[in-house]
Amino acid sequence: MKTYSPKASELRPGWRVVDADGQVLGRMASTIAQVLKGKMNPAYAHHMLTGDFVVVVNASKLVFSGNKLQNKFYHRHSGYPGGYRKVQLAKAMDTNPVRVIEHAVKGMLPHNSLGRDMLRRLKVYAGPTHPHTSQIAAQEQS
Repeated sequence: MKTYSPKASELRPGWRVVDADGQVLGRMASTIAQVLKGKMNPAYAHHMLTGDFVVVVNASKLVFSGNKLQNKFYHRHSGYPGGYRKVQLAKAMDTNPVRVIEHAVKGMLPHNSLGRDMLRRLKVYAGPTHPHTSQIAAQEQS
């Protein structure tokens, strides 16, 4: 008996559309991370890029449980004295809701070059329209 390992030439990534309208951020981000990793594919291999492309629409209509809009903060530091910055979730959603979803999904992916390749397959849009309709239509035809 030999263990099956897929070849890169055999892998054909699909396209999936996720509507974020009314979805909770963490639950949606975990399902997106599973799709990007390719965990549901029968040809899953943890060392290869086996996941699908994910298009997220309506990112500005996310729902948050509890008081996260007021109590959750995103922290960063430039490395210089006085370079500490923190942004409240409500302000981050007002300025750029796309970045909020990308940040949540990035934390659930592997922290190496494979994880960065997976994150490149994530396309997030604040509104209901996206420029990937031809890829999704081509997938449905085949």
